[in-house]
Amino acid sequence: MISSSSSPPSSSSSGNKPPPPPPQQASKWRSGTQHKIYGRRLLDALRATGGGQPRAVKAAADSALALTARGQTRWSRAILLAGAACSRRRVLVKAGGKIRRRHRRPNKSSKAASFSQEEEGRGKVQERLRVLGRLVPGCRKLPAPDLLEEAVDYVAALQMQVSTMRALADALAAAQLSDDAGAAER
Repeated sequence: MISSSSSPPSSSSSGNKPPPPPPQQASKWRSGTQHKIYGRRLLDALRATGGGQPRAVKAAADSALALTARGQTRWSRAILLAGAACSRRRVLVKAGGKIRRRHRRPNKSSKAASFSQEEEGRGKVQERLRVLGRLVPGCRKLPAPDLLEEAVDYVAALQMQVSTMRALADALAAAQLSDDAGAAER
């Protein structure tokens, strides 16, 4: 037998309010340990490049970022796989092989432009999602919720990358100034 007194009292003022949202989890890219790990990997990657070439520096920074993410996201796996493909391209070029790139033909649609405002708005959103998918590595064909989740993680990782590279540049500039000051005193 079920007793009516065991049910929790319902208040008429709360109505059908949804439960409060869970607290925002701090981004894994904002932790100090992630900064240290990335900083070490970035320095190692930059030393391995030999310095100088901007593309080599960018590739080193991106691969260090993807390694720090440990391949747990689509964008990090895409960056790591692109690096492997790049080394295969170098081998092909040295061997005299040809690399063919896929060229897209312009889409010539003869559809009438009589869309309602709602359909036009949906088209704009889809176009922006398509552009976002091109900006985040490895995310061209993801559904919108997954794409947005990957984009948020990628942007947070890029912010960490920028702050780490700024700190590295500041440290190198300070070291250069101290070396110049020491040389001037001699």
